[in-house]
Amino acid sequence: MPRFDYPCPDCRTTSNLHGPDCEYEGASWSDIEKAYTDLVAVLSANALPEEALREAVHGRWSSLHKAALDRLVHEQRVMENEEGHLKLLTAEQYKEHVTDPNVEPIKTVARKGSVPGAHDNAVFAMIAWYEMVGLSWNETRERVVDWLRDTGTWTRGGFEEASPQELVNKKRHVYESGYGWKEKAEAAKAVIDRSL
Repeated sequence: MPRFDYPCPDCRTTSNLHGPDCEYEGASWSDIEKAYTDLVAVLSANALPEEALREAVHGRWSSLHKAALDRLVHEQRVMENEEGHLKLLTAEQYKEHVTDPNVEPIKTVARKGSVPGAHDNAVFAMIAWYEMVGLSWNETRERVVDWLRDTGTWTRGGFEEASPQELVNKKRHVYESGYGWKEKAEAAKAVIDRSL
């Protein structure tokens, strides 16, 4: 099955198999990738207002370009700067920006910590988040151990492990498998919101 570097802006697939009811089912993959590369090529040179970005794509602006831009903004790869211009973040800027979770439901988990009944989902979500943003396993382990301590999660109890390090080391499979974080963060946030 062919694999692609850029996700479909609707269903997010990176293969030629789209999700049910995907707006871009049947769209040429070269058109999908071209929409992203048109945007990245222009924004890698300069930050621009959206109108100027549309013009810089040389009259080829389409609904696919708009959807690709919306996906890049949603995933925080493109952000507005102080002047209101769209700016493509470098890999290092992106990593720095998203390392501290700032979107729900992971934001609640990161800031409030976990409570008994949510621990497995919360730890899973934090590890998966750090893997997604590109931290190494050692960086991830260090940040999750710090999070367990700094948020009071570890002192709330409810763990079988003898230390935060032991707990995180047991969850390395989450990091290595590249699981998503959102579902587990939603489940943990629901318990945390009821408890704190």
